[in-house]
Amino acid sequence: MVEYTPEGAVVISYPTLVASPESVLTSIEKGFGSDPNCLGIIVVKDLPKEYVHHREKLLKLAYHFGHLDEGIRESYTDPSSKYSFGWSHGKEIMNGKPDTLKGSYYANPVHLDLKASAEEKEEFPEYYGENIWPKADERGVEDFREAFIQLSELIYEVGCEMAIACQPFASTYLIDSTVSLSDLISKSRTVKARLLHYFPPSKNEAPPSDDDPVDSWCGFHKDHSMLTGLCSALFLRHKEDGTPEVIKPPSPTSGLYIRTRGGQLTRVSIPPDCLAFQTGEALEVATNGRLLATPHCVRVGSMTSTDEVSRESFALFMGPNTEVQISPTLTYGQFSKQIFSEHYESTM
Repeated sequence: MVEYTPEGAVVISYPTLVASPESVLTSIEKGFGSDPNCLGIIVVKDLPKEYVHHREKLLKLAYHFGHLDEGIRESYTDPSSKYSFGWSHGKEIMNGKPDTLKGSYYANPVHLDLKASAEEKEEFPEYYGENIWPKADERGVEDFREAFIQLSELIYEVGCEMAIACQPFASTYLIDSTVSLSDLISKSRTVKARLLHYFPPSKNEAPPSDDDPVDSWCGFHKDHSMLTGLCSALFLRHKEDGTPEVIKPPSPTSGLYIRTRGGQLTRVSIPPDCLAFQTGEALEVATNGRLLATPHCVRVGSMTSTDEVSRESFALFMGPNTEVQISPTLTYGQFSKQIFSEHYESTM
């Protein structure tokens, strides 16, 4: 029997995913398939008990990093990687303009000492650059590197198990049916994690309302990976003493929105003790459009003018190596270049 969240997202138990991946095939088809009601997202429950601690610790560190002096934050940027390592704010193009509503911290948390040739580094600095971490004594984010890696490793482990369970389903759609989705992900050196800090709405503007566009905090987009692991977001209110207070979403309309395969807009809530996985555009290309990527955005929702609420989130993008042919005419590296040029045209 397939289990669903109240909004219609498929739910799979992690122990079952590991012990009996063949038993969740129907759930995977319902979650990632082409039915018009399919959301393109699967929620994984019953995770290792340390997940809850790892998630909250890192998401609070995202808040603290976002509240560092701007000059300190900018000292952790890397223009040579097209801002694909370290801190990035206002560099990504969303809805045709620089996105200043959120800041991102990027790293490859799986390959900490990545071995890449000089040619690879020159051609794909977005993937084969070097990780940048806040200084160990940077006030407020002293445990940043450790927390980032701990959460990433756990999500990556679950993601690799998800890829194994997806293989029978994906192989019927992949252009090259001999390709192993599990191998593409588990042997990849291009894994990239993104820690996100959504800045509170500006007090100099009208308070956000439910009449604002649905993508008011993050524009509609598709991930360009094959699979994306996604944490439940944490909403934090900035208190007068400078510490964050965990709160419920400021509005029933705040949060993540997905367009179903049939085009219907649906708000999706990921329980705090669960992970979600959604399909990316590289998988869509590798299946010639038969397995679609999941369009999604983030909505602010209504807030009062006195609220100073931020949203913290974390995503792990899992795609193949840059030389992997995902279509007869396109490698993953070439495909990624196309995506980067669309969203970072001012820095390319």
